[in-house]
Order: sequence, then structure tokens, then C-alpha cells
Amino acid sequence: MEFSFPPQVIRVNMPDAVTLLTEVRRRFRDHEGFALATINLDHLVKLSRDRDFRTVYAAQDLVCADGNPIVWLSRLANKPVSLVPGSDMVLPLAGLAAREGVPVALMGSTDEALAAAATALEERVPGLNVSLCIAPPMGFDPTGDEARAILNRLSASGAGLTFIALGAPKQEAFAAFGRTVVPHMGFASIGAGLDFLAGRQKRAPKWVRAIAMEWAWRMMSNPRRLAKRYADCALILPGEAARAWRQR
Repeated sequence: MEFSFPPQVIRVNMPDAVTLLTEVRRRFRDHEGFALATINLDHLVKLSRDRDFRTVYAAQDLVCADGNPIVWLSRLANKPVSLVPGSDMVLPLAGLAAREGVPVALMGSTDEALAAAATALEERVPGLNVSLCIAPPMGFDPTGDEARAILNRLSASGAGLTFIALGAPKQEAFAAFGRTVVPHMGFASIGAGLDFLAGRQKRAPKWVRAIAMEWAWRMMSNPRRLAKRYADCALILPGEAARAWRQR
């Protein structure tokens, strides 16, 4: 499955969780870094409007489908992929890191949220080493001097994987920058994944996710912030469906 924003083409190249974990394990063992992005309709809206975000996204090594609409579009294109939400992959990726002896770092949110997320991860993933937690200040530039200093701290901590919870497009920009500064490190952009672990945000119940209505649950939880976002997503869906059909 691919999305074209000439001259960039964004490909969902990790079709399922097993493929993703297999590739990450290979990269851990080969000491090869990576940037993982989880594409959804909100990202497609941003990609259609922001040239810099398109450049950043094209620099991501691994891309999986974070949202049922992406899965549905892939089926229309006859290039089916499975749902692999970033929030759902935090624990599997942390478990893989623990088994491979790879320390992890957490970045984003607040110091309190990161401390709670680190405690939750270490309790739920035996043997996991959370080597560093960093909460950047307000107005943080993900490609500036401060970002470079943070990347040097991450490298010095021994972390081989950093979970980034800064939101799009900042987290993907930091990951792409990190690939140039510390190319041996892995970066996983996971949005609200750490806040879910820390208990600062409540995830939709499993039955809501099972019927593909997590977006509605989230919008009702925070309509002022999310209503326009989901309206924008709905507006681009017919065009994306037509483009997906042409990929057949």
C-alpha cells in the first residue's frame, strides 16, 4: 500500500505486527537503526498540506497502518495490510528489546508521565532496562541544537530504542533527525502510547476498538480538540478511496 505526494511516495512496508517485530529484531542484532512511523488519516491530512512533513515521512524506515481507514484503503488497493497501532506495539517492542538485551529510552509528555510509564513498562516487561526519560520543554525544535543534545544524551545512555510521544509531526521529525545523528539507534513514534501506559489518558474499551469506533470514542472524550481533526479526515477519505482503487 502506498500514498503518493510527488516527489515523495509513502509506503506501508510493514504489513503486520509479526513482520514489524521480525525486522526490528534483525536491526537490533545488526546494530542498525530505524525510524518507525504509524500512518493514519490525520497523518494523510498533514501530509497533503505540509511539504516538510512529507520529506520527514519519506525518511521513515518502517511504516505500518495505525487506523482502520488505512486498512480499508489497502484492501481497496488490493494490497492488504493489517492494523498495527503504535499504542498497541509499545509492549511488544519493549518485550523484544528486553529479550535482545537492548535498553530503551522514553521521550515526550512530562517528567511525571514518563516516570509512571517507565514504572509500568518495567513491571509488565521482565528484564526491561529503561535507561533514560526525557521530557522536552515547550517549543522544542525537533531538529535544532537542543534536539542534537538530547540525541547525544540518548546515545550516551546506551539506549538502542527510543519511544517518542511528541505527536505528529514533531515526533516523526525528531526520529528522522535522529537517524542522521545517531544512525545506530531505533526510534518508534507512538503518539499517546506512553500516556496510556502512565494512566494519564484512557484508551477506548476493547469492544469499541473491535467495532472500529475508537475514533468516535476519542472524539466524544475531547470534542473541542478532535472534532475538526476528524472532520478533516472524513473530507479526504473519498479522494483517498479513489486513489486506492486506482492502485488495483
